[in-house]
Amino acid sequence: MESRAGYEHRSDAELIRGVADCDRDAFAALYRRHLPAVLRFLASETRDPELTADLAAEVFAAVALAAVRYRPSNPTATPWLIGIARNTLGRSRRRGRVESRARRRLGLEPVELHESDLERVEAMVDDQRGRLAGLVAALPADERYAVELRVIDERDYGEIATELRCSELVVRKRVSRGLAHLREQLREP
Repeated sequence: MESRAGYEHRSDAELIRGVADCDRDAFAALYRRHLPAVLRFLASETRDPELTADLAAEVFAAVALAAVRYRPSNPTATPWLIGIARNTLGRSRRRGRVESRARRRLGLEPVELHESDLERVEAMVDDQRGRLAGLVAALPADERYAVELRVIDERDYGEIATELRCSELVVRKRVSRGLAHLREQLREP
């Protein structure tokens, strides 16, 4: 029998194949590895720790059901998982409640969340927000300002160009370079 640590060194594709074969340890390793990213995405969309936790449970239940159809196209399964999270969130928004179809198919009962569970969700999301804020602060000033105006303040490129007294093309380039730098930094361990 393989130790829990042995699963931690497997690739995402290997873990998902294990999940498709009903390997609980493979599922646990995949869950531990990707829960923070799924929580960050859902928390940024919902701004509600309890709703985030409930949606995350449905996402991972959907992962268990979809694992047999997984076809690796990236070195990591993160885009696939975030796609499932996005779809789960969209279905839940359309229905006006958290979708629970995948959990019902697996025979899983809703888990009662305690205050400490919600605090852990908030702490995990806050840790990542702090890291991201530090990475944004480390960007070159022109890129940082353009990213803040476009992504954080959600302002229009034309409006930003007028404020910065430059062309929209320059603003787009600064935002693009800034986001590329952030992606590069976020990939590093």
